[in-house]
Amino acid sequence: MPSWLKPQDWFRKPHPILRQNKEFFENFDQSRPLSEYTFVVCDTELTGLNKRQDEIISIGAVKIINLRLELSETYHQYIRPQNLEHTESTLVHRITPEQLRKMPSIEDVLPGFIQYCGDALLVGHYVSLDITFLNRFALETLGGALSNPSVDTMRLAKGYKEAKFMESHGHTNLSTSYNLNDLTREFNLPEFKPHDALEDAIQTAYLFLFLVKKMKSGKIRTLKDLYQAGRIVGLMY
Repeated sequence: MPSWLKPQDWFRKPHPILRQNKEFFENFDQSRPLSEYTFVVCDTELTGLNKRQDEIISIGAVKIINLRLELSETYHQYIRPQNLEHTESTLVHRITPEQLRKMPSIEDVLPGFIQYCGDALLVGHYVSLDITFLNRFALETLGGALSNPSVDTMRLAKGYKEAKFMESHGHTNLSTSYNLNDLTREFNLPEFKPHDALEDAIQTAYLFLFLVKKMKSGKIRTLKDLYQAGRIVGLMY
């Protein structure tokens, strides 16, 4: 059990939404074409990066269906943290305690977000950070973790750029940036407002679709193809 989980939560019965979430992936098939999967591209805004103490204050997400961005299928919710104080992160995302005071708690928000995700794969830029925080609060408030597999666009970009550089120069480029905004400009993608959960999610969705399109031309067709090319994708269960 994670050290930050309270002893009284160790044997808590999972919330029904988590039991349903787990059922979606009990016989998960990675061999279908990428276009047959639904992806939820998500981002969180946090009070800080301490995985034990900091909290989620905003979740933004958008769906990709049939490898098309569905801007009519967005999710965005501000969340009231337990600690309503200014932090250094306030200067980054500009979300103030006053804005959050009347927002719902993470316990009230998570079931709806998990329902929104359904049987989709989660996509994010350095997605492990978002999932760590989501699972921490899912364990604390709902008695379990999300089962959705995930894909990291940072790792996808790293694999794509390293493969291209290797072809041209015979070695990898250690000086390149994998910052979301830098990649957006490098690949000439639409730019959105940074440090806003929904806009960062949309930004990441454009990057994901760009990378998938490039890799499909290299004969990566199925989710299993991505999984087997382990240097460019992370699937977590």
